[in-house]
Amino acid sequence: MSDLVAISFKGADTAEKVLADLVQMQKEYLVELNDACIVTRDAKGKLQLHQMVNTVAGGAIGGATWGGLWGLLIGVLFMNPLIGWAVGAAAGAAGGALSGKLKDYGINDNFIKEVGEAVCEDSSALFVLFKKVTLDRVLPDLEQYPGTVLRTSLSEKQETELRQALAGHLAVPA
Repeated sequence: MSDLVAISFKGADTAEKVLADLVQMQKEYLVELNDACIVTRDAKGKLQLHQMVNTVAGGAIGGATWGGLWGLLIGVLFMNPLIGWAVGAAAGAAGGALSGKLKDYGINDNFIKEVGEAVCEDSSALFVLFKKVTLDRVLPDLEQYPGTVLRTSLSEKQETELRQALAGHLAVPA
């Protein structure tokens, strides 16, 4: 079962630093991330979502691959495989990019926008969907980033520990 955590931070780049730390922790097998999104507010007041997984690029690459393959096969039938490959790859990339733009992977974008409304200028928010997290090993690293928990699906005990860590003081286990 996955756990969702949404935290706001002071500083427009703080959420990015926290995500970089979490990605490093993932390499150490302390966390396993399903998805992550950083929310910032620009000078005009518009929310900006920075997804961890770029579905547009992934869709374009996959579409270009399949489109190129099918274009090559159809081009062979009409004695011009190179043009068939080029046209098929271009059409596949366009279709894949559109498909990726419309796909919502991981955390629901509408949920992110709704909760992200709490983000003000010169601050950021991090939305993380954890597949697995070793909280007692992760919290000491998060203590350096003061923040506010916006939403979470963690247990009450884990949420309290997270709030204490983000407030800058970890509770010492008895």
